[in-house]
Amino acid sequence: MSEVNALVASFSASDAAALQPHLKRVRCESKQVLFESGDRISSVYFPLSCVISLVISLSSGEMIEAAMVGKDGVVGAAAALDGKKSLSRAIIQLPGEALACPVDALAGAAFQSRTMISLLVRHEQTLFAQAQQSTACMATHDVQARFARWLLRARDLAGTDNLPFTQEFLAEMLGVRRTSISPVAHTFQQAGIIRYARGKIQIVDVQALRDSACECYEAIRTSYAELLN
Repeated sequence: MSEVNALVASFSASDAAALQPHLKRVRCESKQVLFESGDRISSVYFPLSCVISLVISLSSGEMIEAAMVGKDGVVGAAAALDGKKSLSRAIIQLPGEALACPVDALAGAAFQSRTMISLLVRHEQTLFAQAQQSTACMATHDVQARFARWLLRARDLAGTDNLPFTQEFLAEMLGVRRTSISPVAHTFQQAGIIRYARGKIQIVDVQALRDSACECYEAIRTSYAELLN
């Protein structure tokens, strides 16, 4: 799998040259918290092979995913645009590597380049659109369709059909109880769409999974495709 962040790759030659000295390749481990809601963000992360979830924590201890970010995006860029503090928790969903950049370095490069700041603003709009789509999805679509949509997005970002997710983690991200996930996973397995065992999911029939997903998967995928074109 080629480890390239599509957003960084879309920077102009001059923008990339300005940012390159500040980018540091870092390893991100599963369930590692990059920052909490309300934290002052010091580093921005451009995922290469890791996948990051932006989640909202409730007073009950429950977590609900607002957005999923991978090799087509960046986490924490709003801080470089003077957002300063995080509005959500950023947690590593799938382990891998990312390019870390100090917020001040990204801000300095962005405010010297109309093209870079325009791209970062459009990315934050795309990220907000994903969060809005996720909210509508949770309010409108059943667990089976949401489960399929979530797996497809994770597959796209991870670049593999093999995903190390427990049912507990999936339930947390979808904002449902594990008892709601188990029958869906069983139904998909019986239909030959996935194989599930010991916290590992293998997607066997991608087209069938797409047929089971709600419209939100395609809406989010299209938004990111338009961002990078």
